[in-house]
This record gives sequence, structure tokens and C-alpha cells, in this order.
Amino acid sequence: MTTDEGERVNPEPNWRTSSYTGTENCVEVADGDPAEVLVRDTKGRGGPVLHLSPGAWADFVQFVVDGAANRPALGDRRLASSSI
Repeated sequence: MTTDEGERVNPEPNWRTSSYTGTENCVEVADGDPAEVLVRDTKGRGGPVLHLSPGAWADFVQFVVDGAANRPALGDRRLASSSI
């Protein structure tokens, strides 16, 4: 979120990782700003940062919770060949 002058309201994001993470192969999330959720690679903290709306982040989290991330994509050739 920014002020009318374009400055971030919370200039220092509070980054955190999941308590289930045991390695550095993860992402970090900063969700303290009500206007956006920031996501970055734990191994590349100085690299790019995704800026997501809270709704988009909630949809992604629900996708993972529902187990959809473990299902083959509709365009996956293995899915297409196994259903013939």
C-alpha cells in the first residue's frame, strides 16, 4: 500500500516462511499490508518479488490446500494419454 505521495505505508515487509519448511527450498511471504501480499524465493532474497492482491493469494493458498497442486494439469500429456 502506498500513500498519496507514492511512498509505501510499511516500508519494511515482515518476511516469514512456513513452519513446515525444513530447508531453504521455499518461498517467503510478507502479508502485513492489507493491500498486497509479497512473495519471494528464500534462496534469492535480493531477487524479484511478486506483488499479489490478498484475493489472489487466498485463491492460491486454497488451491494448494485443496490438493490441486498435486493433480496433473489439463494440458499434461500423461493425463491425455492415460484417459484414452
